[in-house]
Amino acid sequence: MISTPWTIAALVIFLIKHLVADFFLQTSWMANGKEQPRGWFPPLAAHVAVHAVATALIFAALAPAYVWIALVDLVVHFAIDRAKGLLNRAFDTDPTKTGFWWLIGIDQTLHHLTHIGFAILIAVVRTPPL
Repeated sequence: MISTPWTIAALVIFLIKHLVADFFLQTSWMANGKEQPRGWFPPLAAHVAVHAVATALIFAALAPAYVWIALVDLVVHFAIDRAKGLLNRAFDTDPTKTGFWWLIGIDQTLHHLTHIGFAILIAVVRTPPL
């Protein structure tokens, strides 16, 4: 059994982290640049680095032995966003097309599923033994 309060707290923390990193701290250079056919790597790397740093801070505060999970976040977030960019180009989507919004929804769902896993790990670590 794991702590329900810690599960909920960690989920809320990761939801806030995602909102801040994916929307408030993502610049237009990152958002537009990571979708380009050339020159996509620096803006995507900067974007996923913001996420990784935020994840590292969360784990440093709540489960320090697992701060390395930030590297997992970096790799997973990179793969999800890169795949979305490639699929957007492959299917020639834009905000006027349904496929664009499907990809945004899939992208966000995959990020949240990743965060659910991280939150469960924190809850497991923070749950006192029986």
